[in-house]
Amino acid sequence: MSRLSTSQREQETPRVRASALADKLIELGVRYDAAPVFPLESMRMLAGAGLHRDFASPQAGGTIFKDSLDRYGSLMDVLRIIGRADLSVGRLFEGHVNALALLEWYGSPDQISQLSHALSAGAFYGVWATEPPPGVKLIGRTDGSMKLEGAKSFASGAGGLSHAIVTAMPRTGSRQLVIVAADDAQRANLSQWRMRGMRASNSGIYDLTDLRVSPADLLGAPGDYDLDPWFTTGAWRFAAVQLGGIEALLSETRDAMSDQARGDPLQRAKFADCVVAARTAYLWVRECAARAAAQDRDGPAFARLTRGVVERAGLDVMELATRIIGTRSAMDGQRIDKIIRDLSLYLRQAGPDYARDQAALAWLDHDAWGSEDALW
Repeated sequence: MSRLSTSQREQETPRVRASALADKLIELGVRYDAAPVFPLESMRMLAGAGLHRDFASPQAGGTIFKDSLDRYGSLMDVLRIIGRADLSVGRLFEGHVNALALLEWYGSPDQISQLSHALSAGAFYGVWATEPPPGVKLIGRTDGSMKLEGAKSFASGAGGLSHAIVTAMPRTGSRQLVIVAADDAQRANLSQWRMRGMRASNSGIYDLTDLRVSPADLLGAPGDYDLDPWFTTGAWRFAAVQLGGIEALLSETRDAMSDQARGDPLQRAKFADCVVAARTAYLWVRECAARAAAQDRDGPAFARLTRGVVERAGLDVMELATRIIGTRSAMDGQRIDKIIRDLSLYLRQAGPDYARDQAALAWLDHDAWGSEDALW
């Protein structure tokens, strides 16, 4: 597979390169939805366009942006574009850029060098933190080495990604990030991933039991993964992918509206509500990304509310789209049906009520908008 050189990547922005792939990603997404497997061809296209490398650290060959705001704005655009095309691929790509961020923040020079070599080969990474009880343990061996015990669940890309960054609990202390191989098909169990939506994300179980770990595989120090504002504010990335799905549904609804529906003021009112919901979500995600770029102290509060705003927008647009389009919105083979199935699952993020409650506490304590836009 041919890949863009650094000079070729610099000639076109990540947004332009992502947009050029969108139609093909849509086409491939239909195939992967019908016969769920790891979307290898889609991921290879992203790598071929250099998108898998753009948001790595410059030391690993990543694109050099004007500043953090430019970088995060570009990433938001790319996540939205990929999410518009295929939410399963968007989920995998978001996990990859999450891993790139963790490696940039906490990686050693040797780990950054290894990342650079892996990206040159077209590798994709993931981040797996969810786990069934009793969780993943990092266990010391009598010969001084270490091993992992346990499994990760909802491990997107299990068996198809090159590497994953996983959380593991040592005997004492906080959870530790560990870099592991993620492409062992014998460790991947996808039998329970029989879902209505997000089928090609392959978010199955990955067994880490007896996997040997060396000190070179440990990323950062115990507790680094949970540090804020990075940990909580990072939710803006998956919200950006979800936003792309909402925007795709809005576009498909517009195209599917009959002349009769377009001439009906009640149907137009529903469509207007869709536009407002999608744009509201966009404005929140954009501000959350900007807050993340600035490492704003209230970034976590913004991210927690942004999650709820995007979820509400998605639920509203899905309901209104089905009311506008009718039965065709549930027909197998219709793109509207695929987007709704994917989005309805992807919007299910952990602890929505807790997230909103914690955000409310921040605003009760002080005006989290900041002095320039103070409410009170």
